[in-house]
Amino acid sequence: MSNLEREPAELVCEYIEAAAGPDAVEILQAREVPLGGPRAMPVHRTLPQRRRTTIGAWCFVDHYGPDDVSTTGGMVVPPHPHTGLQTASWLFAGEIEHRDSVGSRATVRPGELNLMTAGRGIAHSEVSTPGTTTLHGVQLWIALPGRVRDATAFFERHDAARATLDGTEVRVFIGELAGARSAASVFSPLLGAQLDLPPHADVTVPLDPGFEHGILVDAGPVHLDGTAATRTELAYLKPGRAVVRLRAGQDGGRIVLLGGEPFGEQLVMWWNFIGRSHDEIVAFRGQWQREVIAGERADGRFGAVDGYPGRALPAPELPTVRLKPRG
Repeated sequence: MSNLEREPAELVCEYIEAAAGPDAVEILQAREVPLGGPRAMPVHRTLPQRRRTTIGAWCFVDHYGPDDVSTTGGMVVPPHPHTGLQTASWLFAGEIEHRDSVGSRATVRPGELNLMTAGRGIAHSEVSTPGTTTLHGVQLWIALPGRVRDATAFFERHDAARATLDGTEVRVFIGELAGARSAASVFSPLLGAQLDLPPHADVTVPLDPGFEHGILVDAGPVHLDGTAATRTELAYLKPGRAVVRLRAGQDGGRIVLLGGEPFGEQLVMWWNFIGRSHDEIVAFRGQWQREVIAGERADGRFGAVDGYPGRALPAPELPTVRLKPRG
């Protein structure tokens, strides 16, 4: 998925130590961002934000739907670039057609992970299918460590691994939880899972104490060790926890559990690029504009998305000031 903001903020992403005690639950609020479509489908973005920019290598969380496609026009995201990251597409309802510049054409469906590793550079498009009436899911980005961030791009698709915890259905799409392990290729220790809590569920979820975790509430509220988190909120848990207790009300709940070892590298994110410096971001943007928008095909970093019935997305204008490193 693209960041379609016309004036995207440049952001230095780094591990931010939680100020509260080891058992505290930090609630992060989402901001609403318009995304594609003739009438701009709204998404709720909880990462990145200045208060917390990463959770493990997870660096971008967009939560959307349930969206009435007849009203918004659904998802229509033209070809756009990525560098230095993986995109993880995960749906609760609806379908999306994915095309990319390494020749992949796939349909994203509920319960199936579509994972695109951008590496040195890739372009892709995302459009909800004609038969989709309701679109509902999350789009996630994973920052690639420096040792692999310039690797050749590739795409893969996996069914989620399934398990149960105290009557709660667990679908693991990245990493391992409750004895279920995903086959997805990741390059740092990570966890990604959907948990569907039945009415009045009370479940203790095992956690890796070396991970920090984020719990995105899709349906709720859900209480985390007594702290309530409501729909679209992201609850942050700092490293050191071995378990978290989740309780649902009479309507049950659904969460997306994200986790990973604190990411030890500083990142610079702007638009759809992840780099390590302001100059890298400027270079990525320039190559996209020359290769794809102007058609010069410089060194082929991004390639072309075949079969998309329209033009690629031009990059926004860069800020007029240079990014000042922080941290």
